[in-house]
Amino acid sequence: MRPKLLGMTPVQLKEAALSVGLPAFTGGQLARWLYTRRARSFAEMTDISKAGREKLAAAFDLGVTLPSGCQVSRDGTKKYLFPVACSRAAGLDAYVESRPSELEESAVEAVMIPDEDRRTLCVSSQAGCRMGCTFCMTGRQGFHGHLSAADILSQLVAVDEAADLTNAVFMGMGEPLDNEENLLRAIEVMTAPWGFAWSPKRITVSTIGVLPALRRFLDGTRCHVAVSLHDPFPEERASLMPVQKAWAVADVVDLLRQYDFTGQRRVSFEYTMFAGVNDSVAHADALIRLLRGLECRVNLIRFHKIPDAPYETSPDLVMERFRDRVSRHGITCTIRASRGEDILAACGMLAGRHEQLKNKDENC
Repeated sequence: MRPKLLGMTPVQLKEAALSVGLPAFTGGQLARWLYTRRARSFAEMTDISKAGREKLAAAFDLGVTLPSGCQVSRDGTKKYLFPVACSRAAGLDAYVESRPSELEESAVEAVMIPDEDRRTLCVSSQAGCRMGCTFCMTGRQGFHGHLSAADILSQLVAVDEAADLTNAVFMGMGEPLDNEENLLRAIEVMTAPWGFAWSPKRITVSTIGVLPALRRFLDGTRCHVAVSLHDPFPEERASLMPVQKAWAVADVVDLLRQYDFTGQRRVSFEYTMFAGVNDSVAHADALIRLLRGLECRVNLIRFHKIPDAPYETSPDLVMERFRDRVSRHGITCTIRASRGEDILAACGMLAGRHEQLKNKDENC
């Protein structure tokens, strides 16, 4: 398997160029084509000689994978399907060191959400997920492997709206901090002056609360963080999210209290509402106690029905009363609008199934 150039730093790109007998300055040319011009093929790199491009193509994979399918929701949301070759071994070198037989062919989905002048891409970081949340279609399919930094970045480069993206949220398939090294490499490329040159304010990473990796993420980036909370009572949360047994949400909140979220960086908590499960006054009051004094936002999310899940979403009136009770105690609380539910693109519905997206839709 050839190493992928997408995701490499300028120093690594320079070394790649030198390894095939090209001048050192070719590394800078590669960086500009990959990250500024978002090239999708070596043929586009016209300031590199044809012979040089052929040498690079023989030794390296560019790393950009075009989507194999796309669906468009009636609300304008678009869901893209990407084929990937995943490694179960974590780490940046897993894809270079792994033999093809050690890689698992799979697929992931990315969702583009339009909203007035914003274009947000919901990015996947793993194929499947090993966190096992009972209400999430991704979690219920099991874990197939980590995405490389190139496969993460490729989603941002290969969608039709690549040039118009304003934000990225790592809320697609997988637990981003379970694939920490490749996530951080992708964020480095996205925010570096030699990369996409995005402000960290344009990036949000969602997590169920992988504590060791969460601390490193908070120390190493200025991106926003969104914590999947869903229930303030430990035993109830554990029945929804087995990760509670390893990393309790109270410990996650304690860690977050050590950081400053009063400026441009934000922390939010995602709270999916299940009728008769986590939507009572007692749950609202427990949530208020848990988050009291922390500058944050709570996003209430309607549960989107998935096969065989024993849950129903809370009625609108119940959600509104829950929101108002939390808000009255000084915690910003909103009900998130659902997007793309008709194409299984809403929260918790991504599965990466080829049969759902066999052919690219003519409207994409």
